[in-house]
Amino acid sequence: MTTETQAAADRSGSVAAGPADRDLDVLRAVEQRVLWLSTAIIDHANRVRPNPTGLKVGGHQASSASMTSIMTSLWFHELGPEDRVSVKPHASPVLHAVNYLLDELDESYLTTLRSFGGLQSYPSREKDPDPVDYSTGSVGIGATAPVWGAVARRYVNARFQDGGSGRQYSLIGDAELDEGACWEAILDPGVAELGEVVWIVDFNRQSLDRVVPNISATRLQGMFAAAGWQVITVKYGRLLEKLFAEPGGDALRTRIDEMTNPEYQRLLRCSATQLRERLPGSGPGSDKIAALLDGLDDASVDAVIRNLGGHDLGALTDAYAAIDDTRPTVVFAYTVKGHGLATAGHPQNHSALLTGDQMAELARDVGADPERPWERFPQGSAEAGLCERTAARLRRDPAPLRPPPQVPTDFKRTPSGSGSTQQALGRALLDLTRQAPATARHVVTVSPDVASTTNLGGWLNKVGTWSPTERRDWFADDAETILHWREQPGGQHIELGIAETNLVGLLGELGATWSRWGRPLMPIGVVYDPFVGRALEPWSFGMYAGGQSILVGTPSGVSLAPEGGAHQSVITPSIGLEQPGCTAYEPAFALDLEWCLLAGLSRLGKPDGGSTYLRLSTRSVDQSLAGVPADPAARERRRRQTVAGGYMLRRHAEPSLTIAAAGAMVPEALAAADRLAELGVGADVVCVTSADLLFRAVRARQGLQEGSDWILGQIFPPERARPMVTVLDGHPHTLAFLAGVNQVPSRTLGVTGFGQSGTLTDVHRHHGIDADGIVGASLDLTD
Repeated sequence: MTTETQAAADRSGSVAAGPADRDLDVLRAVEQRVLWLSTAIIDHANRVRPNPTGLKVGGHQASSASMTSIMTSLWFHELGPEDRVSVKPHASPVLHAVNYLLDELDESYLTTLRSFGGLQSYPSREKDPDPVDYSTGSVGIGATAPVWGAVARRYVNARFQDGGSGRQYSLIGDAELDEGACWEAILDPGVAELGEVVWIVDFNRQSLDRVVPNISATRLQGMFAAAGWQVITVKYGRLLEKLFAEPGGDALRTRIDEMTNPEYQRLLRCSATQLRERLPGSGPGSDKIAALLDGLDDASVDAVIRNLGGHDLGALTDAYAAIDDTRPTVVFAYTVKGHGLATAGHPQNHSALLTGDQMAELARDVGADPERPWERFPQGSAEAGLCERTAARLRRDPAPLRPPPQVPTDFKRTPSGSGSTQQALGRALLDLTRQAPATARHVVTVSPDVASTTNLGGWLNKVGTWSPTERRDWFADDAETILHWREQPGGQHIELGIAETNLVGLLGELGATWSRWGRPLMPIGVVYDPFVGRALEPWSFGMYAGGQSILVGTPSGVSLAPEGGAHQSVITPSIGLEQPGCTAYEPAFALDLEWCLLAGLSRLGKPDGGSTYLRLSTRSVDQSLAGVPADPAARERRRRQTVAGGYMLRRHAEPSLTIAAAGAMVPEALAAADRLAELGVGADVVCVTSADLLFRAVRARQGLQEGSDWILGQIFPPERARPMVTVLDGHPHTLAFLAGVNQVPSRTLGVTGFGQSGTLTDVHRHHGIDADGIVGASLDLTD
């Protein structure tokens, strides 16, 4: 029996099932207190807490209110300790309210929403003081994170047997399904096997600006079903379902089912008298609906239009009980945005705040005391008992933090001949399996269908492809097949469909296993460098959420000349320079790549670690140009400089200028230096391996951030300060700051326009980054 199957079989035993837990009245009282607390948290931040600047604080009372029933029923009835939940960004106050009632959040934090050092605007694993399973806030990314969390946990279980079990829930708004990231994840072929994944859609039919006019639940349900998901719809509450069984009930159901979203939302703002006039409509069965309503008092008529399944605790718990743990599940829970508040159903209620009078009215409705807004349930009450039992049930033991494996710094091999940094990546991974097998065991590579074209073939053949179950390789006996897809639970490569968002989403979760389950992995994702921009936002958000990984962008730049502008990246060096939580490298030689890769691996899987971005090239380069020192001490000095940002590749006896080059353009820089020497112009040549680290060193020198600036003194010594030419296969501003190290005149060369197809010579000449361009810029500075 697999871990996932066992978890499903044991689920009934993981959740307390005493009479009080089934008492909907007690659960409803907790729901009302959650509604009050979440609303009051936002109210205090906006109307009570001093605000000397007058800037809007904000918050989302209506979006939180639509989630209170769902989250109360989930936490206080359904969840087990191994379950993980990604909470809709705008419902963060609900999460804090729940954690407060479970004694997981100190009362002092309830007044700190969106204040410095307080509760974050959106749930944050890294910054919030209370338990948060998944950071959210980036629409569509938080929703999909549990999908990749499920894959990461299964991978840990398959490889190390210590990833635990439990469902992976996503609580999302219906408008969030507009995001392509959701559908890219849903459609990945492997996701249909993830029975522990459950999405609960807060189906309130409103977006940020308006009531959504033509959202089609039937269409969305069909799309999920077509992808292999179980679809559960919780549309109506038990009051309405009972009414539907009365004479005229069928007509009422048809009327509500067929009305447009805006008409339905308008009815939410009507009085009982207006509802009696408007709800029957003018179509077939209107007289039966009117007669049905005539038999109800005003309070019941008012309740009818609001009695949706997403606010019926019994209907929700029934839906949870129907979840099939053999395939992913989506629950469409119909709700009212702002349910229980004076702003319920208003088309502009997204950021609306209750007035003081409306807060007082809410307090009366839910039995709260505005003078003591953070009051807990009385000790000994049924509600307090439910909170205590829930807290005990959900309490998790902290995962033991295992140290990541030791990573070697140098394989002591000096590449020869010609080769590219992309080719060197595959060789370095194979060298890791030979020289540090215990470390290599923790490496997992991920690719969006580009493993072979990014030179991972040898690695893939060596370690196999990961799959939850073993699958037969039908081409194993084909002599002409050189890339073998041995799919098995022990594999170390995960192949995804062509979706860069999925790649970095999975990278982020694989890179968070050290903090979730105490099991550090070393995830490496490969993607065509031009498509890093497509993956940028979820990649960045994954790092914000604590995921540590290595992203390899390859091939890069206009050096991929024949492919044309669509496959020639320009801005990615700037991305590497600017991205927080990440160290960016663009090595020129195979040995540089090896050292930078090992340095990146050594940063993974620990509290003070971080991610790495490697920008690699397919350009074949003569490796002898690296001039690797033979002396061991000199070699180690070169290695330290390489992983710190750069090294002096050529030192002229009497330099007139400095040429600083990165990555694939270093051969042009050396060729230009040779030609300049023939013209009587001496040039130092600096190989920049990380503009990112050099920029940090500059800021450290200026006292703007912590760190050391030693590398600047070694590769740009003040006594050798000369006019500078910078060149790289990307936007020139990436290296422009280097002239400021010693305040020298400069010329910055690079790519500022879209590329086009051609030979390498043609394309480099077109962008002015060939040896001619470097020589010309150098003479401009030295004449």
